[in-house]
Amino acid sequence: MASEIHRTQAEVLQLRIIARVRSCFHEKFGTPRQPGLVPGSRADLVMAPGFDQPEALDGIEGYSHLWILFWFHQSAGQGWRPTVRPPRLGGNRRSGVFATRSPFRPNPVGLSVVECLGWTRRGSELCLRIGNHDLVEGTPVLDIKPYLPYADQPPGVDVPAAYAERPQARLRVEFSEQARQRLAALPAEQARELETLIAETLTLDPRPAYQTGPGRRYGMRLVGQDVGWSCDGDRVRVDRIDPAPP
Repeated sequence: MASEIHRTQAEVLQLRIIARVRSCFHEKFGTPRQPGLVPGSRADLVMAPGFDQPEALDGIEGYSHLWILFWFHQSAGQGWRPTVRPPRLGGNRRSGVFATRSPFRPNPVGLSVVECLGWTRRGSELCLRIGNHDLVEGTPVLDIKPYLPYADQPPGVDVPAAYAERPQARLRVEFSEQARQRLAALPAEQARELETLIAETLTLDPRPAYQTGPGRRYGMRLVGQDVGWSCDGDRVRVDRIDPAPP
């Protein structure tokens, strides 16, 4: 009986969504594959009812970075895979799922280090502002914890060579006349932030490894704008920027 109780308790967990992400990245395509790669990215963690109490965030402004524990909601329900093809390995080499950060996991839980930009009220909503993140719109947040360098940066860390260095900018980003005109029609600060976000996102080449042939056109949604672009060699051309439909 004791072993049966232990087994049942081990298999049944209850998780509560404490916040949802309101992100500059509206869809999976174009969202950075890891945090810390797009400094201009911003998001609000909109605290859920019952957790939208300012005292729960008291003192959080003293930390520059936070751990965000979240649910891969766009992958949940698709099942897990014992081996996956990580983008950093070119998309054609397999690795064990537990040796990667793939979203296709037995429990689709993600963990990201993000910049803490303080909290604020937006109307009736309590929002924790974050930056340099990799979270897509609507992501359920399970927990928030402060990043502690003495505990979270152990000495002598080793990783496989493919993951030893951060991804480098690979593509040059250019804007068409239409895209420039669209940026010019926006308020100056908004235009600067959008241009920076587009450039930082595209220079890292968000294309899947199997979709890098010439002549392809791509689209993604960033902060309420539909961004169309194409790639020729090491050059990205932002062909258009249009207001996204509601």
